[in-house]
Amino acid sequence: MTTKFGLSAAGSAILLALAAFAAQSGAQRPLPPAPGAKVVTLNRKPGHFSEPAVALNPENPKQVLTAFQAPASVAYSEDSGEHWQQTTGTAPANYKVSGDVSITYDILGHVFLCYIAFDKLGTARYWAHDATRNGVFVRRSLDGGKTWEPNAVAVDEQPTHPDMPFEDKPYIVADNNPGSPFAGTLYAGWTEFSLTKSVILISRSNDGGITWSVPFEISSHEGLPRDENGSVEGFSGAAGPDGMLYAVWSDGDDIVLVTSRDGGISFAPSRKILSVTAPYFNVEGVERSDGFPQIGVDPRTGRLFVTWSDYRNGDVDVFCSTSSDRGRNWTPAVRVNDDPLHNGADQFFQWLAVDPADGSANVVFYDRRDDLENRHAAIVLARSTNGGQSFTNFAWTTTSFDPDDQFIGDYTAITAWNGLVYGAWTETAAVTKRSPASRRSAPESPSTVVKVGIADFRTVVK
Repeated sequence: MTTKFGLSAAGSAILLALAAFAAQSGAQRPLPPAPGAKVVTLNRKPGHFSEPAVALNPENPKQVLTAFQAPASVAYSEDSGEHWQQTTGTAPANYKVSGDVSITYDILGHVFLCYIAFDKLGTARYWAHDATRNGVFVRRSLDGGKTWEPNAVAVDEQPTHPDMPFEDKPYIVADNNPGSPFAGTLYAGWTEFSLTKSVILISRSNDGGITWSVPFEISSHEGLPRDENGSVEGFSGAAGPDGMLYAVWSDGDDIVLVTSRDGGISFAPSRKILSVTAPYFNVEGVERSDGFPQIGVDPRTGRLFVTWSDYRNGDVDVFCSTSSDRGRNWTPAVRVNDDPLHNGADQFFQWLAVDPADGSANVVFYDRRDDLENRHAAIVLARSTNGGQSFTNFAWTTTSFDPDDQFIGDYTAITAWNGLVYGAWTETAAVTKRSPASRRSAPESPSTVVKVGIADFRTVVK
């Protein structure tokens, strides 16, 4: 017996079985490349490079900066990312270690690099136990990032003393909204670990980063003292067109939101807005991984976007939720990665940028949909032009890499302006494949690099 298409019943059954297998295994059509996609490696030699941040100058979008660790370093481009040059004078000379960088331009085109610095960590993930002096610092550049002032400003510095806290993972935010009554204000938020708890602190500057206010706590609920599940961590902030400051972070199995209407002088109590899974989770071949949230705002409409990743579907996916009423109500989570559901492929370490010119939401993340063993990762750029209702996925890289159980950081980075998108991430360099035994004996082998991706949607026909 044959079908009307000339196939036997057995042949049709085989084709159906193959199709079912392909669906179950996650096989699908290749992703379209990101328009105008280019990828640049910033480091000439591999080392302990990770956790990048990226920013562009709203006054001159051809100026782009990428910061990374360790130590706190900056590379700049003046031709829209075609060529890069590493600057000097960004890392502190009086501390042994600096990192956890974030970077931003302000409304005048000045640059601010925020980082932590310390001499020695405490007990593993219990950073305040037996630690030494540390702090949060900001360094300024008044020429777009090419040169840096010789002295960093201490936002919060802790000398070595008994029961001292440890300041961790700061994030700097600039209010660049021309119509905001607080335009030009800078905010820095971070987690402070003590021997007994973790809290979210914030400080602000009204004079272009020269001086900073005394930090104060904005987390209504305090977390556990270890840098893992149970802590309050992952501060991310954004300023709305009316000057409202929004900030989110992870608190247990929830994402919480806090707001300030007066330029960071006072804050409403932080409150839970989204239920997620535990922020720290295992990803195969990655030393450690998390799903900390990011927040962004469309200055044209005031719409808020929050992205995060979690394993509610078994494998790790990236999600987005939005609010059109200043964070009071939030839409159901939209899955950002568009591979088949429950296919066993992880997508992780997402970062969000809302384009202030066109309102698009742009998300970068590591993606394993093309590896049935769920180990090799490529870089995907997802983009929404309908207010976060759906996302189109684009391939930002054409090759994948094996993290090789190395530390590739806790996050990636992305920024966007008028359809031009820049992303930054960490990859392991092309090295000889190591055996499991060698990975266990030398898990911190210095073989990572930071890469920058460029995508251009300005000429895409809508």
